[in-house]
Parts: sequence; structure tokens; C-alpha cells
Amino acid sequence: MKTVQAHLKPKSNADQELKKVAEINPQLVLVFGAHEAFAKGGVANEITKYFGSSLVIGCSTAGEIANGGVYDNSVVVTGTRFENPQFRPAWCEIKTMAETEEAGRAFAMKLEKKDLKAIFLLGRGLEINGSALIQGVRDIVGPDVVITGGLAGDGGRFQQTFTLLNGEISDSRIVGFGIYGDSVSISYGSLGGWEPFGPIRRVTRSKQNVLYELDGKPALEIYKKYLGDKAKELPSSGLLFPFALLKDNQDNSGIIRTILAVDEKEQSVTFAGDIPMNGLVRLMHANNDGIIGGAKGAAELAAQSAPAADKNALGILISCVGRKLVLGADVDEELDAVKNVFGNGTVTGFYSYGEICPQSGFSECKLHNQTMTITYLTEKKAA
Repeated sequence: MKTVQAHLKPKSNADQELKKVAEINPQLVLVFGAHEAFAKGGVANEITKYFGSSLVIGCSTAGEIANGGVYDNSVVVTGTRFENPQFRPAWCEIKTMAETEEAGRAFAMKLEKKDLKAIFLLGRGLEINGSALIQGVRDIVGPDVVITGGLAGDGGRFQQTFTLLNGEISDSRIVGFGIYGDSVSISYGSLGGWEPFGPIRRVTRSKQNVLYELDGKPALEIYKKYLGDKAKELPSSGLLFPFALLKDNQDNSGIIRTILAVDEKEQSVTFAGDIPMNGLVRLMHANNDGIIGGAKGAAELAAQSAPAADKNALGILISCVGRKLVLGADVDEELDAVKNVFGNGTVTGFYSYGEICPQSGFSECKLHNQTMTITYLTEKKAA
């Protein structure tokens, strides 16, 4: 297993950098970059031609993660060559948010089920219900297949996101690949680091990922009261104040939801994942120490379940754009916390509009927000 990474900045020699990655003949190429890189005429449109029969997959971001740090307005291209890879790509259109679960099933139907061990999935970041997407995939592949990944970003604009699969760029697709057999091992970790504040409230009206009422009152009205002056900046300011989903005994479930949109007429709030009817929720906020500690904890969980420390390992980090906003100039500290745990290997990834990973301590995959999630790939050496 060998990995080479190129970081394309506005003044980079893209041809020279991409040829360095192509020299190892990677079977897997991950591409994470700014919105402009995927739009018409952007550099992402040219990347696939460097990699022949490689599986090239990626998406637009709200910030790029590379070995050297966290960046904006760039493209991170990471190619990995395995000794005995067994990958199979798949994709599906999502025409409307209401069709998300159906699209998840259609995506999963394109994957061979025999020896399928894991799925890495990238979804459009807007007009999507991440919880329904996971449920649709799970309906087809069953409970034993590990699912990780995330939803594409668009900086803090929330206007248009892109996914990439083998030269095809789209603003309406989910893309991904299955990992087969035992040659490539996958481990994972996820953790938040946010703290609750304010009263616990009951969801009295919701439909899938749209919240209409809390304690019998309009959800947006209540939410705006907590945000104060920041309510004028919705939906982007909502990234700083997500909801925690609580258990019936009021304990934290470990699942956080952040908003994608608000509807002034309906006084509703749309989230990246489901808000269960009659469930309990509580607002959250964070400080730098909590977020950095959450990133370290996610890395420790991924490392604990990995076969062994591997200097050639590939860590795919998907963290929420809300965490990036809170950390501000200290955002590199989240990455440093992860790298200090792993020690060696290569990291790549992006800041997202939603994170997909099994919940810490459980095998069931969840759609997360405001969470650092890590997919950690290693390879068993051939006998």
C-alpha cells in the first residue's frame, strides 16, 4: 500500500503535481476541493484523465484536509496503490429530498453483495435527507456492512454542491464504492465534543428531517430566540448551534443535527437528518478544547479497531463545517490532534454538511452533524 498526495492551490502547476500521483498507478484516487474546482471549467474536470482505469471519487467541500493542514479554495488529490484491492463503484441520482431513501436503495443495488465488507459514500450536500439515505442503503446491504462517508459542502453558501465519480461531475448524485474481501481493512471512529445548553424540549411536530414545532410552538420562532442577533445570518449561523437528539431518559444519544435551511412561511427548520416525532432535543454549543478533544477521541477509536499501526495507512477525515467555524484560526489543531494519534500514514478529507459513520460503541451507521468522523484504511500484506 502506497499513497501520494497532491495539493493544488490557485498558483500550483496542476499538471506536474498530478503526474506525481499518477506515477504510482493508484487504484483509488480521492478528490476533495472547493466549489469552483468542480464548476464548469474547474480543475476537477481534468483530473480523471491522469488516472486511466483508477477509481476516481470526490466532492466539493467547505474546506479541504491535507497532510499539510486545513485549506480553502484548493483541491487535495490523494492516490493510493494497494497490493490486492477489491473495489466496485456505484452512483445514483437524487431528484428530490423526498426520494432520498429510494435513491439509497437504488445505489446499493448496483453493488455486488458477495464479500461486501464496507461502503464509502459521498452524497450531494443539499436537498437530501442523510438519515433516509443510510436507511435506503441499509435496506439492501443489511446490518453487517460498515458504511462511512459524508455529504458534500459549498463553503458557507449552501447553494450548490458537487460529487465526482470517474470523470462525471454532478450536483444531484450520490457516489461511492464498495470494499470487498479481507485484503483492505477498514476501521472508523466518530466523536463530537459539543456541550448542551438551555432546556430540554419535546418535538411535537416533525416530518422526517423537517422540524415544525417544539413544545407546541413554531420551531423557527424558538430557535431564533436562542440565536439572538445571529438569527439574521441563518442558515449559516445555525452551524454554531446544532441540536442534540436525546434518549427517552434525557441522556445524550451521541447524535447531533445541524440545519440546512429555514422556511419563514412555515416557521420550520430543515436538518441534514431525521428529527424523530415526540423525541427530545436540546441545543448545543462548543469551544475549541471540546472540539479538538472530540477529534482526538475519534482518532483513538479508529486506531483501537485497526489491525495494527501502519505507516502506509490512509485516514479519510470528514468533519463538519460548523466545527471549522467555531475553531476559526485554530482549525489546524483539530487535524493535529488526529495526526498525533495516528503518528504515520497519510490523511485527507474535507469539511462537510453531514458525516456518515457508525456511532461510537455501536455498529449501526448514523448520519452525524458537528462530528469528526474517520475512515481508516490499511492493507494486509500478501503472504
